[in-house]
Amino acid sequence: MNETEFAALLCSRLCHDLMSPVGALNNGVELLADEHDAEMRERVIELIGESAAATANKLKFFRLAFGAAGGFGSEIDTGEAKAALAGLFGAEKRIELGWMVEEPRLPKDAVKLLLNLAMIAGDALVRGGKLDVGAERRGDEIELVIRAEGPRLIIDPNIRATLEGAGAHDAEPRAAGALLARQLAASQGGAVQFSSPAETVAMIGATLHG
Repeated sequence: MNETEFAALLCSRLCHDLMSPVGALNNGVELLADEHDAEMRERVIELIGESAAATANKLKFFRLAFGAAGGFGSEIDTGEAKAALAGLFGAEKRIELGWMVEEPRLPKDAVKLLLNLAMIAGDALVRGGKLDVGAERRGDEIELVIRAEGPRLIIDPNIRATLEGAGAHDAEPRAAGALLARQLAASQGGAVQFSSPAETVAMIGATLHG
């Protein structure tokens, strides 16, 4: 897959994820124009606010996970990464986030990898659950570990194949994060390790060098 195809894949993923909250915003504005009942208008305004917040949260996350957020420095504040992930999954209250990253700053690509792996694991929690995110610096190595646990856990086979190095040429938009994660890990001398997921638990990790 060349750079143009990869960029198109990322754009497709962004458009897919933003379509729902942006569409809800549009519908809310249309309803507001036609609604005259004060109580209903208040409810519509509340829904518009929720959709606007969801859109902003997704944009903040994707800017950090996919884009060039953090400027041109070599490291990123991990508190910013935590806030982005909490915004992505926290609003619906379906997923409880456990943040186990004590390092105040980590290399930019390590943070991007951590966020993409966390997104993949969180998306697998189709009925909600617990998402634990950990990172630790040990000398010249950085260890990343994501643990997802919930009543039902589904890992898309295409995403897993992409993480493990297969299917890159025919990856689908929903696997864009997995393809980026694999490339980020490889660029830092590491690889993504994927545990054989049970029905309710899965673990994803990576050890990065230098």
